[in-house]
Amino acid sequence: MNIQQPWNIVFFVGFLIFYWTRHVYINRTKGEKKTISHMDRQEKLLLFAMAPTTLLLPLLYLFTPFLSFADYRLPEILQALGAALMALSLWLFWRSHADLGKNWSVSLEIREGHELVTEGVYRYVRHPMYTAIWLWCIGQGLLLENWAAGWAIIPTFAAMYFLRANREEQMMCETFGDQYRDYMQRTGRLLPRLASSRKEHSEPVTDDTPPS
Repeated sequence: MNIQQPWNIVFFVGFLIFYWTRHVYINRTKGEKKTISHMDRQEKLLLFAMAPTTLLLPLLYLFTPFLSFADYRLPEILQALGAALMALSLWLFWRSHADLGKNWSVSLEIREGHELVTEGVYRYVRHPMYTAIWLWCIGQGLLLENWAAGWAIIPTFAAMYFLRANREEQMMCETFGDQYRDYMQRTGRLLPRLASSRKEHSEPVTDDTPPS
């Protein structure tokens, strides 16, 4: 079993922390009433497509020989980088959930009393949870030395991100209007805006040319 290898143990511990974090916040928001839900066919397909690459393939690789045909070897330094990315991902994943609190949901939903969160990590980035999962995907690929278990997560999450992010922002604009549009001007989608960009959007443009 591959679980006995040190970097695979690191991945498995991170894997448990990742799903424990999600489980905690699913339970905390379970009773919240939804006022808007976009759990349509596309959303269900996207969530369903993520399951094999986030759950099934990594566990098959760690605990069975079924995926050994796709094994390869990576330099130790790259696996250490994968562990660092995974650690950063787990912190950001937890922090994003904690800052959202009861405003978080696993799918495209607006809850009763939903508030627009613009503090914590959301002060700088609109979708830090997606950032965390992108970091996780790269970390998984670097830690698990198997093409199927390590890297298949990239195309499935990319499909979810690119098909979902615009719908999510449209839903937020419809719910919060100019408040969310102004927030979009101050923040990056996945990474913080450069200071110059934030200043450009937050400061009014003035004409200092003296009158003739």
